[in-house]
Amino acid sequence: MSCGVALAISLLLADPNVAAAAAQPPVAPAAPLSVASEPLFADIVARSGGLRDLVRGWMETGAADQTGFFASETFTGFRTRTTELAALDMQGHLILKERGTDSDLKCILRGISEDMPKKVEAVETAASPAERRVALDELAYLLNDNVEVITAPPAPPV
Repeated sequence: MSCGVALAISLLLADPNVAAAAAQPPVAPAAPLSVASEPLFADIVARSGGLRDLVRGWMETGAADQTGFFASETFTGFRTRTTELAALDMQGHLILKERGTDSDLKCILRGISEDMPKKVEAVETAASPAERRVALDELAYLLNDNVEVITAPPAPPV
């Protein structure tokens, strides 16, 4: 028997706390932390939720089908806010990428950032009220998805 093994055995027998500690199951890796409480991500959630509710309101009232709606301050302000939100989503993606995270959230935020301007354009260029309704529904879904992917509890790595 080597001296190191003999020393380890003698220490194990000398201190019962060492034996008790060795008998404990290994510590499981900590579950990933949610980013939902971080200021940037909380801001994304708040903005997305507000814009989603605005879009749902347009769907209920038919406001987007009114003449001049897309030239109104309501819509131009909305377009500006979605552009800002898309930039924040990309910023969130880049932050998660810098951290070296391998989570789906990183990719989802990038996808939302790229899709949001397209969804807004689809609402604006819809040829009929029926097409506009579909475009509004898809935009509301995207905005809702932006809220849910950030606030969902993170899943442990597979």
